Formats: sequence, structure tokens, C-alpha cells
Amino acid sequence: MVDDAHTDSTDFTDFTDFTRAPASFSAAYDAVLAAWPVPVEPVDVRTDFGTTRVNVCGPADAPPLVLLPGGGTTSTVWHANVAELAATHRVYAPDILGDVGHSPADGPRPVTKLADLMDWLDTLLSHFDIDAADVCGYSYGAQIALGYALHAPDRVRRLALIDPNNCFAGMKPGYLLHALPFLIRPTAARARAHLAWESGGLPLDAAWREVYALGAARTPRAKVVMARRPPADRLRELTVPTLVLLARQSKVHDIERVRAGAERLLPDVECAVIDGASHHGLPMANAKDVNRRLGAFFAARV
Repeated sequence: MVDDAHTDSTDFTDFTDFTRAPASFSAAYDAVLAAWPVPVEPVDVRTDFGTTRVNVCGPADAPPLVLLPGGGTTSTVWHANVAELAATHRVYAPDILGDVGHSPADGPRPVTKLADLMDWLDTLLSHFDIDAADVCGYSYGAQIALGYALHAPDRVRRLALIDPNNCFAGMKPGYLLHALPFLIRPTAARARAHLAWESGGLPLDAAWREVYALGAARTPRAKVVMARRPPADRLRELTVPTLVLLARQSKVHDIERVRAGAERLLPDVECAVIDGASHHGLPMANAKDVNRRLGAFFAARV
């Protein structure tokens, strides 16, 4: 099923004067987290792979929802979504192990392959006594979320993928070429420039942008485990109900190819295109429509 969204306005923090911006990654991260519209409890969970920061909010007895952020975006990227999601769910928003954030891969077991991240998620869910959860992943987090649904379908009730890259179609060569200098030697200035180019003038929350920019220059950082695109036969066997939200102005991939791939391969999928949003702008851009769609999808019962 395909549906197209309409643009809604969103309020954004303005840091046009960077003398007012936080001077460190931790300060920027804490500032965005402090502005979350719902009370949040940061929980550190020890795993064999390292300590994981999980930002938890919502009623303790509500159905669990796991939010997996994009690469380098940290769990703070959900700031425009948690109020609505936490109204109906107990939200668990981890920083991805070994990526930018407060989840260092400092455990005795190294993270070298996707299977390690699957074990890591198994451990997180078990720590919080979660038998099965709704799972939502954005960008790189969507790769992990889809991989986890294939790994443990009984533990994923419903699956939402926000502008998923390398799940149903590859990324554009032009995007990868433009991103190469930033990927090879990331700096805060290059991160800001990359976001500005990809967003094409569409709004980004400036406070979160500083988390991304300062996090990009932060070291040390573990090598990010990139998942291969799942085989078509495995995707055809996935019966978990899935929602795919695509950014109309994404420069990362051809959204029509992504949509066609998802609809061709997944047995139970709904796709929608979000107007007024770039890849890096989701899920915060046009958040009202994103939240409406996520809320309706997760409210449905299998």
C-alpha cells in the first residue's frame, strides 16, 4: 500500500550564532536530552560487547517500543517523536553500540559483524524483561532493525523503517562520492556542510545538528558494522507487519526503488512518502505526520 504525506510545520531551535552553541559533544547531547518533552531516564546496560546507554521514557506498564537511531545521530534524534510515542509505549532508545553516543564498544567481545549486534539487542531486550517489542529504526538503525526482525521475528511485534538505506535498494553513487571526504576524515565543519548539502535547505533542528557535528569529530569511535542487503528469499519469508517511511527529498537513495523493493519482497508492508523531508531530516522534519503514521501503525494489533 502506498500513500503520500503532506507537509506540516515544525519548530526548530536556532543556533545561527555558534558562540551560543554547546562547546562539547556531551554538552550538546545533554542539552537536547534535557529538552525532550517527556521525562527520560538514562540507563546504562552492561553487555559482553560494552556498556549501552538507553534513554527510557513512557509508562512503565505500556507496550515496549525500541527506537534505533541512524549512524552518528544518537538516540537524541528522536526528540520530535518521543512525546507522541511515549504516550502509548514504554520507549527504549539506545545509542548504537560502538557508534557516536554513550555506548562504547569496550567489552571483552568485539563487535565485528551483524550477528554481534543481534546478540547485543537480544541482551538489551532481556535486560528489560522484554519478550517482544515494537521496533523502529532510522537509516542505519533501520538496517539493524530489519536484521533483528529476520534474526528474531518472534521478538518483533511490528517493524517501522524510516528512510532505510541498503535494505531494499542501494545508495546513490553520487551521495557516496559527496560523503567520502566526511567519511574518511570527519570533522564538525564537514558534518555541518554534509547535512546542509543533503538537506537542500530543508529545516534541521539546530541543537540536534550540533550533536551530530560534534559527535562526528569525537574519537575514539569503533568501526561501524555495515550490514549487507538481506537476501530476497529471506525478506519474502518475513511475516512481521512492516511500515516503510521514505523522505521525499532524500539524496541517499532513489526512494522509488526502495519503495518498489519493499513492496516486491515483503509480504506485509505499507509504504508512505513524507514530503518536506530529507534523509537526514527524518524523523524530525514533518514530525506531526511521521508521528501520526507511527502511532497508527503501532496501535494496530497483530
